[in-house]
Amino acid sequence: MKLWLKLTLSALSLLLLGILGYGIFVYYTVKSTANNMYEPLDSVEPVSIVTDVRGGKEINIHDNDPFTVMVMGVDERNTDVGRTDTIIVLSVNPAKKSVLMFNIPRDTRTEIVGHDTVDKINHAYAFGGVNMAVDTVEKFLDSPIDYYIKVNMQGFKQLVDILGGVEVNNQFEFDYQGHHYSEGLIKLNGNEALGYTRMRYDDPRGDLGRNSRQRQVLEYLMHSTLQISNVIHLKTILSEIENNVRTDITFEEMKSMLVNYRSDMENIETVELEGEGTKINGVYYYLIDQEERNRAHELIQKHLAK
Repeated sequence: MKLWLKLTLSALSLLLLGILGYGIFVYYTVKSTANNMYEPLDSVEPVSIVTDVRGGKEINIHDNDPFTVMVMGVDERNTDVGRTDTIIVLSVNPAKKSVLMFNIPRDTRTEIVGHDTVDKINHAYAFGGVNMAVDTVEKFLDSPIDYYIKVNMQGFKQLVDILGGVEVNNQFEFDYQGHHYSEGLIKLNGNEALGYTRMRYDDPRGDLGRNSRQRQVLEYLMHSTLQISNVIHLKTILSEIENNVRTDITFEEMKSMLVNYRSDMENIETVELEGEGTKINGVYYYLIDQEERNRAHELIQKHLAK
């Protein structure tokens, strides 16, 4: 009996050591993958407390501070660096358990900070990469951006497929790039979701309609991602999208967000920036006046207030 007990305890000990060893291996693999995705603005080294030098304030994720994120969907090409096909700004406030989310239409005419031109806002990335894109959006909103996430289209499709697809409530039936989208609640794979977020010419609301569909998909992905219950699932996601995502969110901050901000995604409020389309010298632009920009600024500041 004593021999059996010793053998059992030995087997359990080996099993526990094996599980612990594998857990440590997975943890550091995830950390390594997250570090490969880490790309700070202006070569700032990662620190525990992120100082937003543009806004003059400190953001401490570990203390559940509110923060802003700029999500860029980049259409990268073989011949050039591409442009931001999607620009979505998120304000996350744990005290209010809510997220404020809105698109900036890619054809929005504004000053391109650091380029001394007035152009479509999605050209900022083409002219000066992530730094110029972030600086331009900050100037446009008169609000600091604390973090950015840049995703190319291949990474977007991979993420959707890894999470098992997305469910959206499609407002009208349409066809796009060989895919048929029925009206009502539909489930989409990666390729279908990409088409769903890109179509605009057959939408009665044009770019605004497309922006609405982009927010639908992002909201679903946010909810799905935050359902990740363990590091193994996180490892799968990060390893698949590693080459297609860049961010200045560190691994430690990712962990804190998953643990401390999970419930904050329960209430997501979407806001639409209003403007009008026009042509200037034969080029189409979306014009958002200063009053509407002020409204967006005030909404962000009010949402971030504790």
